[in-house]
Amino acid sequence: MDAIKVETLIKVQQLRDQFDNLEKHTQWGIDFVEKYTKFVKERSEIELNYARQIRNLSKKYQPKKKEEDENKYTWCRAFYSTLNELNDYAGQHEVIAENMTSHIIADLTRYAQEVKTERKSHFHDGRKAQQQVEASWKQLESCKRKFERDCKEADRAQQYFEKMDADINVTKADVEKARQQAQMRHQMASDSKNEYSSYLQKFNQEQNEHYYTIIPNIFQKIQAMEEKRIERMGESLKTFAEVDRQILPIIGKCLDGMTQVAESIEPKNDSSQVIESYKSGFEPPGDVEFEDYGQAMKRTVSETSLNNSRSDNKAERSSKGKSKTLWPFIKKNKGSNPEDFSHLPPEQRRKKLQAKIDDINKDIQKEMDQRDALTKMKEVYIKNPQMGDPNSVDPRLGEIANNIEKLQVEAQKFEGWLAEVEGRMPVKSDPPRRTSVLYETQNSTPPTTNNNNCAQDRESPDGSYTEEQSSEVQSKVQPETAESGDEFDDPDEEMLPTIGTCKALYPFEGHNEGTIAVTEGELLYVIEEDKGDGWTRVRRNEEEEGYVPTSYVEVFLDSNAKDS
Repeated sequence: MDAIKVETLIKVQQLRDQFDNLEKHTQWGIDFVEKYTKFVKERSEIELNYARQIRNLSKKYQPKKKEEDENKYTWCRAFYSTLNELNDYAGQHEVIAENMTSHIIADLTRYAQEVKTERKSHFHDGRKAQQQVEASWKQLESCKRKFERDCKEADRAQQYFEKMDADINVTKADVEKARQQAQMRHQMASDSKNEYSSYLQKFNQEQNEHYYTIIPNIFQKIQAMEEKRIERMGESLKTFAEVDRQILPIIGKCLDGMTQVAESIEPKNDSSQVIESYKSGFEPPGDVEFEDYGQAMKRTVSETSLNNSRSDNKAERSSKGKSKTLWPFIKKNKGSNPEDFSHLPPEQRRKKLQAKIDDINKDIQKEMDQRDALTKMKEVYIKNPQMGDPNSVDPRLGEIANNIEKLQVEAQKFEGWLAEVEGRMPVKSDPPRRTSVLYETQNSTPPTTNNNNCAQDRESPDGSYTEEQSSEVQSKVQPETAESGDEFDDPDEEMLPTIGTCKALYPFEGHNEGTIAVTEGELLYVIEEDKGDGWTRVRRNEEEEGYVPTSYVEVFLDSNAKDS
């Protein structure tokens, strides 16, 4: 009996240990699921942050409005297309984060709660069965101890009866009493034996059912739960890879798009665009003249050699050397640009004027479309007065008519400037221009200042002057002046006094009437300083004088001229 007791206790103890081990293992498995869920969540956050940073980067380098001209270059368009593809690329990383959240994180979080509940139920059933077996075992032990105790009492009662029966000094009544007591004790021992035997049989049945039915079923459920958990972990790991795999084709298309736009770059076309955008129409400068500072400046020349010297000097200056690579060192005019783009070289000015005219024509077309729509609306109102008052449209039609008229006047103004650039006669609506230098010289009046189309607008060292003589200026030259051939042929003209000297910084052809050709480094007299129109009047000798761009010369005024 003791051996059976020890064996049973060992089995119960082993079972308890197994339950403890299984409980620890299954809890560790659930903790691992939660740990993996946390890992996927952090990966999802990384993908979202990466996508956000990529989108912000793409947005940061998107072209601004002032950079829209860059789109005409293929390499710029390729870069901006790459930014768009990169934006789509970021969107795919957002898809990764969304799929991981919905297909893995949410699923595993829900499953972990289910596993916790199922695990709790299984181990509760196991503990309950274990407690029932332990309770039955305790009851069996109680029955066995009672049977043992009753047996011992029966033996003592039997021994007492036999002793009393052998003693001749004991009365029959005492012997009978001892006999009855012994019989009673034997009956009690027999009843305890039967009870113990019956309960032992019951316990063995319960123990067999516990070890061969209840506990194996619980273990099988725990095993199935654990295998399902492992299977779900495998599915989640597979989904983790598939989420990335699903977006690979789209990412591949994004990368293919980047490659295609990179291959579409056309260097020759871009360089042609640069040439077309920045060509000025000026002739390149020639060689640099030798500057001889050893000879004093010639102050006078013979009057009889005036005409020959002028023609010879012009021919000589056109063939002699000029400043080398003049335009890379051009100084740009500061301040606001004039409305007629006269600060630009001829070719660029023509493009700007043409673009401005196109924009104005588009605005005119919009206004005309609105006018047509309102006219149709008014006709509908006239035919169907219940729909609206026809007179209510008139104020808007009048406003549109004024806008169209203003825009047409604006277009005519720019078309006049465009005609001037292209060598055509300007339209009559062209605003009045500054009169020619020749006309002003013959009337002994200084040049007027501050006009958008002054002589400065025709030629300057920064490429803002053209060698075309303004048709407006030509139209205002006196007929007798044009026939005279030279503005300085009048011997009665009063000669202006010199107020300083100047040195030519750049060569100037001086094709326009009233100007004078100079070579780089040439020393001249200043007889009239710049009045604000960008021109300085200089004299080479007693008979040869004219205007040169102020920015072409370095002026040294006399002290008395400065004081005045």
